[in-house]
Amino acid sequence: MTDNNRQLDRRQVLAGLLPLLAGMPLLANAQTELTDLARIRASGVLKVAVYKDNAPFSDGPANDVKGLDVSIAAALARQLNLKLSLLPFDAGENMNDDLRNMVWRGHYLGYGPADVMLQVPGDKYLMARNRQVLILAPYMRQSLVLVHDTARMADVNSPDDLKGFQLAAERGAGATSALMGYNGGLLRAQVGIHNTGTQAVQAMLDGKAVAAYVTRAQAESVLSRAEVKPGQYRLTPLALSGIPDTGWPVGMAIKAENKELGQALETALQAIRSSGELLAIFKQHGMTLTAP
Repeated sequence: MTDNNRQLDRRQVLAGLLPLLAGMPLLANAQTELTDLARIRASGVLKVAVYKDNAPFSDGPANDVKGLDVSIAAALARQLNLKLSLLPFDAGENMNDDLRNMVWRGHYLGYGPADVMLQVPGDKYLMARNRQVLILAPYMRQSLVLVHDTARMADVNSPDDLKGFQLAAERGAGATSALMGYNGGLLRAQVGIHNTGTQAVQAMLDGKAVAAYVTRAQAESVLSRAEVKPGQYRLTPLALSGIPDTGWPVGMAIKAENKELGQALETALQAIRSSGELLAIFKQHGMTLTAP
């Protein structure tokens, strides 16, 4: 082959490659221009962050987490025609840490972020402090109750009625602080501290306490699995300083810019609510579906 022919061949090859090379930035731009929901659909997976050790919402070994939030996550993924990938995580020092680690940035150890995080209080002040996230799609209302043995404590009209009774509460919970701080610490010496709210309820069932101050969900989930007689235990609202009388809505959190994903999750939640699936999930876990 002559030198002229070799040069011609090289020019022909380069001429053929130029359109392909020119198209590469366009392909890259097309990938980066996918919407948030399109990227998730392309992956085929919905990554959902749930708390570890948070019965009755999400609890158990990392490879076999169960609870209300897990069931809701599975239902949402099915509605979106996606596979579910759970990201169980340890709670940080506060909710701001959890939103940063699991929603908008990811943990410094490389875990996360997820597409959506469940069990997030629908609090406007929380959103104001975390502009990078959007809290939406409330699926329940959380509230605090005093669950008590009616044979030993028939009625409770005020916190003063608890004086002299052994009580159980959850370690680190705001409700526990409110209970122990009532009236200058009137009840402090009576409060037994347990690692979780469900353990506090179990302590009451075991006769180690007369009442437990926990969330309604925690009380209902434990009682639903126990062999108790009708009327043996009662759930009574207890007015304490700093505790919302009507409870608070609980929903989901996503990155603030992922508006399309947010709309899809809202639609999916409405679908499982309208079909009765959401109610069935709550009943399955022994809980009451409360309007958010």
